[in-house]
Amino acid sequence: VQLQASGGGLVQAGGSLRLSCAASGRTLSVYGMGWFRQAPGKEREFVANIRWSGDSTYYADSVKGRFTISRDNAKNTVYLQMNSLKPEDTAVYYCAARRYGVSYSGDDYDYWGQGTLVTVSS
Repeated sequence: VQLQASGGGLVQAGGSLRLSCAASGRTLSVYGMGWFRQAPGKEREFVANIRWSGDSTYYADSVKGRFTISRDNAKNTVYLQMNSLKPEDTAVYYCAARRYGVSYSGDDYDYWGQGTLVTVSS
């Protein structure tokens, strides 16, 4: 599976962005998907995940109520809608696919996209 993340950019605090993660090579419909982020000088952290069926989602406390993960298996794409962005959301965002289920740990994922940079100015 090849994953391509896109949609990052520069936005003011309080603004919104929608990230996309498009897959090629195999259908995403059997994969659990996750979004992670890594800020400069910090470790990678979990942001959100979604089961293959799309019926269950999980969020980090820091983004709960502001971010929404969704998927369109027909388009082989996963999304992360980010609203009410804060400067502390600034990071490179990565999407990842896991063959069985979902996880909060990046170590459990099998495939990774290249990352897309989100910068939130104050």
